[in-house]
Amino acid sequence: MLVVTLGGSPSQRSRCGVLLDRAKGWLNRQGVEVVSYQVRDFPAEDLLHARFDSPKIIDLLQQIENADGLVIATPVYKASFSGALKTVLDLLPERALSHKVVLPIATGGSIAHMLAVDYALKPVLSALKAQEMLHGIFADDSQIAYGEGSAQAQLAQVLEQRLNESLEQFYSALARRPKPLDPNLLNERLVAARWSI
Repeated sequence: MLVVTLGGSPSQRSRCGVLLDRAKGWLNRQGVEVVSYQVRDFPAEDLLHARFDSPKIIDLLQQIENADGLVIATPVYKASFSGALKTVLDLLPERALSHKVVLPIATGGSIAHMLAVDYALKPVLSALKAQEMLHGIFADDSQIAYGEGSAQAQLAQVLEQRLNESLEQFYSALARRPKPLDPNLLNERLVAARWSI
């Protein structure tokens, strides 16, 4: 299985990044390969000028096409997801998330923004034709404490429990996805089938 993670924070140190790192570690322990991207990985000029032929965008598209699922995390700014993330999502083709399982995550300064996942981010992911969209996770900034130096960031127990439960649901959804048939096998089955009219 392959999962792509996409972080929407332009900051080097972000709570979204902490949650994506935790998700990546959890998925790796289940034997899932994870390829990670942050919006700051993409050249700003490519995003601002909507360069669909940008090598980093092409790489992201290829990874998403091969992936079984996507974990996407964003900070909430002005009651919506980050503008930098929107510019990346705008460069994806209309059906980029078809046949994919998606787990959306958001972090914000207060619980007043907890519906931003449902009312801002999910509609955009639905427009990209996500096959299955799981319930999103919203984390209040106070639930994530950065680690000092090399120490790992700490999550509030309730957030850690919600994250683990969501990742278990995500992993189960990945496992039950129908696998596409190899075209050669499909051809063999069609040739071997007995047809009558």
